Amino acid sequence: MSLLLLSLLFLQYVRLTFSFPIAPETLATTLYDVIVVGSGPAGIIVASRLSENSSKNVLLLEGGGPSYGITGGTEKPAWLAGTNLSRVDVPGLYLSIFSGTTSLTCGNHVNAFAGCTIGGNSAINAGLFFEPPASDFDTYFPAGWRHADLVPSITRLYQTQPSTNNTSQDGIRYLQSGYTVAKNWLVKGAGYAEVDINANSATKTKVFGHPIYDYENGQRAGPVISYLQSALKRSNFHLQSGAWVQRVVRTGNHATGVIANVSGVTTTYSLSATGRVILSGGALKSPELLMKSAIGDPAVLTSLAQANQLGGVPSSSWINNTAVGAGLFDNPNTFIELSSPAIQSYVYSYDSPPTADSTAYLQKRSGPYTFASEVSVFWDKVTHSDGTTAGMQGTIGSSGYSGYTNSSTVTLNVYGTSGLKSTGTVVLDSNFIPGPSSSVYYSNAQDAQDIATFIHGLFAFLPAAGLTPLNIPQTATQAQIVQYITTYSAYARGETNHWSSSCRFGACVDTNATVIGMNNLHVVDGSIVAPLTVNPQMGIMIAAERAAELIGKL
Repeated sequence: MSLLLLSLLFLQYVRLTFSFPIAPETLATTLYDVIVVGSGPAGIIVASRLSENSSKNVLLLEGGGPSYGITGGTEKPAWLAGTNLSRVDVPGLYLSIFSGTTSLTCGNHVNAFAGCTIGGNSAINAGLFFEPPASDFDTYFPAGWRHADLVPSITRLYQTQPSTNNTSQDGIRYLQSGYTVAKNWLVKGAGYAEVDINANSATKTKVFGHPIYDYENGQRAGPVISYLQSALKRSNFHLQSGAWVQRVVRTGNHATGVIANVSGVTTTYSLSATGRVILSGGALKSPELLMKSAIGDPAVLTSLAQANQLGGVPSSSWINNTAVGAGLFDNPNTFIELSSPAIQSYVYSYDSPPTADSTAYLQKRSGPYTFASEVSVFWDKVTHSDGTTAGMQGTIGSSGYSGYTNSSTVTLNVYGTSGLKSTGTVVLDSNFIPGPSSSVYYSNAQDAQDIATFIHGLFAFLPAAGLTPLNIPQTATQAQIVQYITTYSAYARGETNHWSSSCRFGACVDTNATVIGMNNLHVVDGSIVAPLTVNPQMGIMIAAERAAELIGKL
C-alpha cells in the first residue's frame, strides 16, 4: 500500500474519530441552532442527542483540551509509550489524578477539584455507574421528571453506554480480599443482602455488592467513547476545545450566542434566529456563567458590574434570581481505615506498576489496572421520627490512606447521600472564580447525627468479622463519631466533588431546563439534579437524556 494512501486513510481516521477542533475562526462565522457549553457527561449527551436531528447545526464548546487517547490526549506514564492510550484510558491510574501535575483539571478556573477537559469529570473520576433508585426521582424531582417519565431516558442510556461489574477481560475479579472480608462483615454479620447493584437499583436498604463501572474492554469508556464518537461522524456536529466561555450574549430574555476566550482571542459564537444555548459546565461553572450573563442574585450582579464583569449589561436588563447557585450539594465523606490479617492491600502506581500487572493490562486488558480501586459498595438509610430518611453509602478501596498504609489495611469511604439537609451556594472569589461556600457540609446538625448513627451501627459488627478500625476507635460513642467526622482532618470533612443541585427545578430552571426569565437558555448538568442516593454520574447522564428529549421538542 502506498505511503500516500496510508496518509489519506490516517487523516480520515483522525477526522472521524479524534476530537480535534475545527479552526475557531471558521466556527465563529457560522450560525448555530444549538450551542452547548461544556463537554462533561451531560454536555456530550445533550449535544449528541440534539445533533441526531440533521437539520440542527450543533456546536459543543470545551474550555479544556484532549483527555482520552482517542481525543488526542497524550498525558501518560512511560509504560504506556508506544500505545494509543493516555492516562485517562487506564482505569487503574484514576487515583494518580489527585497527586502530581496534570492538564486535565480546572486549575485556576474553579476553586474545587474538577475536570476541565474533553469528558469533564467523567474523564478523571472513578467511573462508578449506579442507577438511582426510582424513589429518588419520585421524591425529589418535579412532575415530568418522575421515574415513570425517565424510563425511556434510562433505557436509551443503557443502550448507548456500556457498563460492567467485572472489568478484567480474562473474567477474573482481582484484589478481592477486601470484598471477602466486607461480605463477612456486612452480609453475614450485619444482615445486608448481596445483590447485583443496577439489576436491583430500586433497593438501597442494606444492600452490598460489586461496583458497576462505565468501562468497556478493560478501558475507561463513558460518554466520550459512546456518545461523542457517534456525534463526531455527523456533519452537523462540531466540537471546539480550548474555548473558555465567559458569558452568554443576550438581548432581554433572548440569548443570541456566547463569548469565549480562545487562545487569548475574544470570540463570539452566534445562534440562529431559533437557536438555543445550553450550559453544561457543571454545578459550579454553570451558575458562574449565569451570574456573568447578568442572571443571579442582585447583590452578586452589583459586584460583578462594578468590576466590569457583565459586559456592559445595564441593571434594567438584569434577571434577578437568588436561586442561581443556591442549594449547592456535595456528599460529606469520611475515610475509615480498616485492618485485618485477611486483607492484602494493593497500591496502584502511576509510573511503576508491577511488571506482571502492566503486562497483563497492555497485552490482555486484564488485571488490577482494569478498574479504579473500589472493590465493594453498599447502601443503607437512616430513618427519622417523621418518617423521612437520609441515604448512606459506603465504598471500600484496595489500600489504606494517609497514615495507615500497611499491607493489611483498606479504606472505607462513607458518604451521606439523599435526604441530607446541608447545602451551600456557589460563591465567586475576589477574582470572580467560582467555588463552594463553607456551608456545604454539616451546616445542618442533623446530617452529622445521621452519618454518625450509620457508622456507629456498622462498628458493632466489626469485631466478629475480624476487622479493626484504625483512625476511629471501634468503641467510639455516637457523640465522639460526630465530633470526628465534623472536624477537618485527612480523613474527615473533605470534598467528595460530587457537586450538584445549584440550579434547581422550579427556582432556577423550569421543567424544560429553561432558565427562569429566559426563553432559549438552558442548564443541563449536575446543577439541576437533586442530591441522589448514589454517586451522581449516572443520574446526571439520565437527566441529560431527558433534557435533550424535552429541548428537542421546543
